[in-house]
Amino acid sequence: MTETAKLLVDSQCALGEGPFWHAGRQALFWFDINNRTLFAANADGAPVGEWHFDEIVAAAAIVDNDTLALAAETGLKRFNLVTGKIEHLVDIERDVTTNRTNDSRVHPSGAFWIGTMVKDEGPKDGAVYHYRAGQLTKIISNAAIPNATCFSPDGKTAYWTDTPDQKILKCATDPETGLPVGEWELFADVSEHRGYPDGAVVDSEGFLWNARWGGSCVIRYTPDGRIDRIIEVPVSQVTCPAFGGKDLKRLFLTTANKAMSAEQLAAEKVAGGVFYIDLDVAGQPEYPIKL
Repeated sequence: MTETAKLLVDSQCALGEGPFWHAGRQALFWFDINNRTLFAANADGAPVGEWHFDEIVAAAAIVDNDTLALAAETGLKRFNLVTGKIEHLVDIERDVTTNRTNDSRVHPSGAFWIGTMVKDEGPKDGAVYHYRAGQLTKIISNAAIPNATCFSPDGKTAYWTDTPDQKILKCATDPETGLPVGEWELFADVSEHRGYPDGAVVDSEGFLWNARWGGSCVIRYTPDGRIDRIIEVPVSQVTCPAFGGKDLKRLFLTTANKAMSAEQLAAEKVAGGVFYIDLDVAGQPEYPIKL
């Protein structure tokens, strides 16, 4: 049986990314990185908010019902969704003007893993940082496009990929701090299957869902790295999954339409939209950041 995600929001994002479900607001949030915009919609796709920034923002963590921590171009920022007030918390590569943030996610301990990359892509001058309780630590260097950062429900395993390498890696982590405590090792070599590994999330059963840039799908992997299930998406550039809805069984998928030819755009008119599929497995809730 072929399972196919359906369009939820025709948001026309150049680079839709960083989706997360905010249970307190019962809303899905996601970014258009290239257009410096944050969107929010309810589980059925009705818009409930839109915010614009003067720098690139790629991801966010939940602080409380009214506040997010933004992984922005110059650092981590506290952002009030109601007033729009932004407060700078800590620099992240502020002096590296060629870089921006990318894929980022909160560990069950409240640690925020924040990826950075070269804006123009290519050079391995990006990194991944660990932020928790005021402390910022670089944990990965020499990254081109950090992606697929996600964690097992028990907080003991982290996953990550450098997209061009087409290998999803895993590493043991301290469940109390979210810091790596082992070496990175291969979880899944994805070089022979449908596009490049982009964003990922782990469900409540410990299976990893990986969006495929150029692959028109999201793939579910077993905890030992085997392909378990493939959800088709009717556009090619699928960027990141997020579980949400009241029971966390609705899988949302962001997509992109950047760098597409006129022919591709004509064939994929809803590229850059948010898609969804209702599943028989729940995701994990989003963990709040420990500032």
